[in-house]
Amino acid sequence: MRATDVIYAHGHRLVKAEHRTTFEITRDEFLTEQGDCIIALGADKAAADLHVDFKRVARMEDAEITIIIEADGLSEVVKAKGDPRLSFIDSNSMVVRRSMYICGRTIAVKADKAAADLSRSLIERIKDPSQKIKITLIATV
Repeated sequence: MRATDVIYAHGHRLVKAEHRTTFEITRDEFLTEQGDCIIALGADKAAADLHVDFKRVARMEDAEITIIIEADGLSEVVKAKGDPRLSFIDSNSMVVRRSMYICGRTIAVKADKAAADLSRSLIERIKDPSQKIKITLIATV
C-alpha cells in the first residue's frame, strides 16, 4: 500500500537548518533567528491538510515514510517511520523527528536526518526567499 502527498513552499533568508533532531515546514511567512529547525515557509499545507490516504497509511504499523525535498534542481531524501499515534491535527506546520516524540505537528518519526544533516548546497538555495521548494511525502507499508 502506498500514498503520496506534495507540499509547496518557499525559502527565507534566515533559514539556518541547524537543528539536530527535527526539521519543520510551516505556513508562516516569518522566521526569527531562533527558528533553526525550519526549512520551508509559506507552505500550502500543514499536517491537518495532508491527504487522507497519506495519513491512513502513515498511521499503519511498520509504515515507512520517504520525504523528498527539492529546490532549484537539488534534492534530498529523508527516510522515516510512521506511527499509529500520529494525529495530524496541526493547521500551521508539520515536523519530521529523529525521536519518537509525537504531537499534533508530527508527520514522521525515527528520521535518518534532521535539519542539520541536510545538504548545505540545498540549504543555501533555500535561503533565497523566492526559491520554490517541493516536498513530496510517500508513505508505504
